[in-house]
Amino acid sequence: MPRRLLLSFLAAGSLLVAACGGDDGDDATAASAAGAGTEGSASCAAGKTLKEGALTIATGDPAFEPWVVGDDPESGEGFEAAVAYAVAERMGFEKEAVTWVRTGFDEAIQPGPKTFDFNLQQFSISEEREQVVSFSAPYYATNQAVVGFADSPAAKAGSAADLAKLKLGAAAGTTSLTFIEQVIEPDSAPYSYNDNADAKAALESKQIDAIVLDLPTAFYVSAVEIEGTTVIGQFPAGDGTDEFGLLFEKDSPLVPCADEAIAALEADGTLDRLTDEWLADKTGAKVLTV
Repeated sequence: MPRRLLLSFLAAGSLLVAACGGDDGDDATAASAAGAGTEGSASCAAGKTLKEGALTIATGDPAFEPWVVGDDPESGEGFEAAVAYAVAERMGFEKEAVTWVRTGFDEAIQPGPKTFDFNLQQFSISEEREQVVSFSAPYYATNQAVVGFADSPAAKAGSAADLAKLKLGAAAGTTSLTFIEQVIEPDSAPYSYNDNADAKAALESKQIDAIVLDLPTAFYVSAVEIEGTTVIGQFPAGDGTDEFGLLFEKDSPLVPCADEAIAALEADGTLDRLTDEWLADKTGAKVLTV
């Protein structure tokens, strides 16, 4: 075949392939995102972690279910433990290259250098926090929920106005405490605790009427940790809805790498699968009015 004809034939073939590729629509986009998460994130993360060739991930001390099963993130059991390993893999780190460390909640959201590459313990993305730390794209969204004893006045609440008359508590520094203050607007100042463990202890000893938590945690507390309690209800999406993100040192170069990985996990259905596996039975409760 003459050279000019050969080049024309190849050019036409390239146009045909491009045209056919355009017909794949969303499937092609999803495949591209998945591929970017596998290869792009891996090359993106190279040389940017605290330790060369390793990824240091932090969680709470202790870490609670359903986010981490048995306070053992290394097992990969629990929603956030599983998400962490899925993100790590997309970023090019095998399980053996992942090291876990522990931090307090308030400690992690303070400005300054970090002892981890990223941290996940239900950190809600907020503009205030983004002044001193950086977040990835969200990996989960949840509503605020209320837990109280089934035989208490709190159990009869159907609205924020009903709850406003009660003694309410939440962990300090959380969006749950902010939600009590700004949405429920209680008649008396809410009780602020060092962490969820202290808030749960206050409820169990009946020092307060109810605590506010993210919805999956509320279900676990009621079903497993504090006998006799119930999830009184959840608030609708938009009223204190939390979007959880991986937390990084401010302006960490790893953030775009994690965003690529999360986009790929969303595109290929991994996040939905992990949500169904670990949280599906912890998201149904009556909706309270504001």
